[in-house]
Amino acid sequence: MRLTEFQELLHTEFGVSRGDVLLNDHVIHALGSRTGAAAIEAGVDPREVWRALCAEFDVPRSRW
Repeated sequence: MRLTEFQELLHTEFGVSRGDVLLNDHVIHALGSRTGAAAIEAGVDPREVWRALCAEFDVPRSRW
């Protein structure tokens, strides 16, 4: 998944402000206890970060 697609999904699902906060501040244990931004910076595919965020915040699977 491209980063631009990830950001579009993030902002559509959570809103721009909340999505950016979740990406930069929320620690996700499924990503090695890192934030989504840190995981992406470390080379994790944005699709994996998206799925982890969706699981963490109970987003219906149809939107993953």
